[in-house]
Amino acid sequence: MEIISRISKGSIMDQVYLPKNRIGFEAGSYVVLRQIQERKESSAPLFFYNVGFLEPIKIMMINEIISTISSVVENYENIIITGSFLEKGFNFNDIDVLLINDSKIDNRYLENSVDSKTGVKIHLISINSRELIMGLSTDPLYISMLSKCVSVKRFVYRAKQKINYELLDLHLLKSKIMKENFDFLTGKEKYELIRNAISIALFLERKKISKSEVDRHIEKLFGKDMETKIRENMIERKGDFLDRYQKFLKDLSLKILEGVKNGSKQK
Repeated sequence: MEIISRISKGSIMDQVYLPKNRIGFEAGSYVVLRQIQERKESSAPLFFYNVGFLEPIKIMMINEIISTISSVVENYENIIITGSFLEKGFNFNDIDVLLINDSKIDNRYLENSVDSKTGVKIHLISINSRELIMGLSTDPLYISMLSKCVSVKRFVYRAKQKINYELLDLHLLKSKIMKENFDFLTGKEKYELIRNAISIALFLERKKISKSEVDRHIEKLFGKDMETKIRENMIERKGDFLDRYQKFLKDLSLKILEGVKNGSKQK
């Protein structure tokens, strides 16, 4: 049996009162008193960026995550929740969390702490403000992540776009595994590979990068309702899907390589 009670001030000794109607803890029993670790609740309201609706249970989960992280990391700049968790429904494996913090953090320990205390699995990215702004300048996926998110504190990150063709070429590499691994990838994994490539294409064209814009380009590239079919892994290898995707990758790769060559000439 476990009873949670508060220490009361007494005239001579402080005391803990136990209810008369209880099972166990008989008078004369020896017990151990220990302090319960106080949870740091998020006092500030959450800030929503391009999130039209979020299920109440998800808001509860976000508050639990924030509370647990706050009990481990005292002085952080911001906590940002992003990714597929913010989409309607419950089709997600874990929750993407950006921890904006200057101190070095053991990501694995913090992920395990959240899992053990809340039962929620998170994918934690710990980064400082300078690194985040650099990422927003050069990496389309950072722009995509922050285009729809929930944060503990209000933020405005002003980052001037810098096209680094060699870096974009590296980012594009992970999207090139689709054909060889098609039969082993989940629908979500296929969608992420396509989203990465389209985000790079939008970045090169200096266009807005957001989930809605990515999904619009998916339908433009593959046809109506294809975003849903890809996510639900309803695409077959024998159709023209892979051919269209491979052509898109080839054209994008040529554009990036042209940028790399021109950059080398200018140097």
